[in-house]
Amino acid sequence: MKAIRDILDKQKPLFEKGGKFEKFYYLFEANETFLFQPNETTPAKGAQVRDANNLKRLMITVVVAMIPCLLFGIYNVGHMHFLATGQTADLGQKIGLGLVVVLPVVLTAYVAGGIVEVIFAVIRRHPINEGFLVTGMLIPLILPPTIPLWQVALASVFAVVIAKEVFGGTGMNVLNVAMTARAFLYFAYPSDMSGDVWYYLGDSQYADGFTGATALGLAAETTLVDGTQEVAATLASTNDGLFSFWNMFVGFIPGSIGETSTLMALVGAIILIATGVGSWKIIVSVFGGALGLGYLLTAFGANEFMMMPAHYHWVMGGLAFGAVFMATDPVSAAHTESGKWVYGALIGVITVIIRVLNPAYPEGIMLAVLFMNVFAPLIDHIVVQSNKKRRLQRATV
Repeated sequence: MKAIRDILDKQKPLFEKGGKFEKFYYLFEANETFLFQPNETTPAKGAQVRDANNLKRLMITVVVAMIPCLLFGIYNVGHMHFLATGQTADLGQKIGLGLVVVLPVVLTAYVAGGIVEVIFAVIRRHPINEGFLVTGMLIPLILPPTIPLWQVALASVFAVVIAKEVFGGTGMNVLNVAMTARAFLYFAYPSDMSGDVWYYLGDSQYADGFTGATALGLAAETTLVDGTQEVAATLASTNDGLFSFWNMFVGFIPGSIGETSTLMALVGAIILIATGVGSWKIIVSVFGGALGLGYLLTAFGANEFMMMPAHYHWVMGGLAFGAVFMATDPVSAAHTESGKWVYGALIGVITVIIRVLNPAYPEGIMLAVLFMNVFAPLIDHIVVQSNKKRRLQRATV
C-alpha cells in the first residue's frame, strides 16, 4: 500500500489547483479516499459535533443490507432456470448460472451510472457522491433476469440524470432514483418488463406442463369458484406447489432478481433498523397498510383477487423489498416521525389498491412508492403545521 500511497502523493499536485489536470481533481479525490483515509478527519480533541454515521458509512450500510437479497437472487435465478426447464442441477450449477446472468446486470448499472456521476462531478466541481453505491445495487435487484444490458445502462443513465442530478445531486432528489429507472423501463419497454420475463431460460424451453406465470399474474387471473381461499388454492396447485405461502416467503419463485425473498428483505430490514439507517416506522406501516386494506377488501370480495387472504400481499411481488429498501429512502421519504407512519401506510394501501383493482399493473409497489415520494413533503408540512398549531394553543402570554 505504501507504493500506491507514494504514487498518489507524486501525482496529486497535477490535480490540485493550478495543476495540469485540475478539472479532474474530484475524480482523483474519489479514488484516493476510496483507497486511503482522508487527510482531513475529526481531531481527537476539541469541540465538535460527533456522530458515528456519515454519508459514506450510511450508504455502505445499505449496500451491506442488500447483500442477502443479492446472494439469494443469484441462486434463485439459477434455481428457477433448472426448475422451469425440468433439468436437475446441484447447488454449484445453480449459483454458477445465476452469477453468469446477474453479475453483468449489476456491473452494467454501476458502470453506466458511475460514468454519469463522474461527469457531473467534474462539470460541477464537487466530490463524487457515494449515493450511487446504493442506486447501482438497487436497480439490478428490481429488474427481471432477462433484461437486456443496454436497457440497464439506458435506465441507469436516465434515472441518475433525470431523478437526481437535475435536482442538484445526492440528497436533493424528489423521487426514488432506482424506482425511476424501473418506471422508465416499464413504460418505455413494457415487453421486456412484463409477461414471460421472470424466468431466465437461455436457449432452453419450458418443461412440459410448466407455466411461466407469476404469483401476482395468477392471482389476478383466478376465477372465483367458492370460498375465500380460491386464489390461495390456485397458487398452491400451480407448477407442483411452486407458489405456496412458504415458497413465496422464502423466495423460491420467479420475479425480479432481488425481490422474490421476503425473508432476505427482512434480514436487510434488521440490519437497517439495528444501525439506525432505516426507519422501522415506515417498514412496519407499509406492511400494516397492505394488511389492513387486504382484510377490508376481503370483506367486500368484489373480484377474485380481493378474496385472497390478506397476508399473501406481504410475500407476493416486491412489496417486502420495496418496504425495506425503497420506502425508507432517507431523501425521498417523509422525515417527520408522525409523517413516516402516514407515508408508509399509504404506500401499503396504494400498492394493494393497484394490485386488486387494476389488472394492467398487478405489482403496485413501484407506482405506490413514486406516488408517495411526491406527497412526502406535503405530509411533513401538514405534520409540522399541526405541531405548531398545538404548541401555539398551549402557549401562555
